[in-house]
Formats: sequence, C-alpha cells, structure tokens
Amino acid sequence: MDLYIDTAETAAWSELMPTRLFKGITTNPLLAHRAGLSYPQIDWAGMTGLAADLGAKELHCQVYGPVESYIDFAGARYEDGKKAGVQVVIKVPLVEPAIRVVPKMKSVLGGPILMTACYDSKQMFVATALEAEYIAPYFGRMLEGGLPAYEAMEQMLAIGQLASGNTRILVASLRNTDQMVSLARIGLDCFTIAPKIARDLLTDANSVAAVVDFENAALNA
Repeated sequence: MDLYIDTAETAAWSELMPTRLFKGITTNPLLAHRAGLSYPQIDWAGMTGLAADLGAKELHCQVYGPVESYIDFAGARYEDGKKAGVQVVIKVPLVEPAIRVVPKMKSVLGGPILMTACYDSKQMFVATALEAEYIAPYFGRMLEGGLPAYEAMEQMLAIGQLASGNTRILVASLRNTDQMVSLARIGLDCFTIAPKIARDLLTDANSVAAVVDFENAALNA
C-alpha cells in the first residue's frame, strides 16, 4: 500500500513527509494555485530537490498548456528528478488531445505517466492500453456529482486485473479517512490525500485519551 500527500504547499510537505508515512507527493495546477503559486513560474528544480530532501520517492507533476509543449515539459521534469534523485511521474489528463500525446511521450522519454481527472471506469481501458503506470480517479468529486463512485472503483479494479494489473489506481479527491477504509476493503491500495486528511491519520480521540491514562498511571504510581 502506498500513500501520497496531495498538495503544492511546501510547508505541508515539510510537516508531513518526515513521518515516513508517504511514498511521495502529488501536485497539479489547481493545487499550485491554492498554494499561491503561478504554475508557469514554478521553480520545479527547487521543488523536486525539496521533495527528495524530505524523503519522497516520487513527485507527480502535471502537464499544462498546448499539447505540443507536453513532451518538453515532461522531459524537463524527468531531468529535474534525475538530478535530485527522485522519480518524477508526469500527470496527463484523460481528454483526447492529451491522450494522443502519450504514445510519443512514452516512446521518446520512457518515464512513468499517470492518467488524471478520471471520472468513469471506461477510462481504465485507456490507461491500461497506453501502459500508464497510474490512473487517478477523482473519487470525492464523483460521489458529489452523483456518480456511482464505489461501483466504478470495483469496475476499474476488474479491468486492471484483466489487463495484467500493471496500471495502479491512485485514488484522489478523497474527503475523509472513512472513504480510504471503505476503498481498502474492496482492494484499493494507493491513495493521495490532502494534508487535512493526512493529519487525521495521525490522531484519534480514543488513543489520545488512552495515552493520558497511561501517563497518569506512570506518574502517580
């Protein structure tokens, strides 16, 4: 099982990566905007170096702009990762113009790819056919949009198994840890979560109360 932090806020990276709970970090233009960053002006070399210094094994970066620019962007990010000692994964949205770039991107650059913005189990066919390393269904957004999100996750697992199982389902857009538990029960084993949810993994009211009892017993013995 692998967990990722889903944010472009480097302060959250510095807070949470040292716990060693997380394999890596996932980002996208919307997360960068929320972090107050201008996506075209991001210092990717610096960000990649920080991710590596904090122990990340992977940093996921998303393409943007004209599709003709995707390969150059991806190549530069892979090079940043090589220099920093961290594996960069390039995120490509599941829309036709972007999908058409993936075969050339794979053949020219050879680096790992994640197909992102997945809302329908049929998109698992695309990701597996392209031999993408990951696909990211937007689970929370699917639920909130009235889509059968849990059923879709089961369908994606089945499609992936039929296609040899090399494309991992990295569930994104999660709203709470209960969703993680429910999805793990049906076989999902890869999640990217917001810092708020990551912090929730680190505490439980009953555990806190138990520690208080332990400390009181130790000090009052």
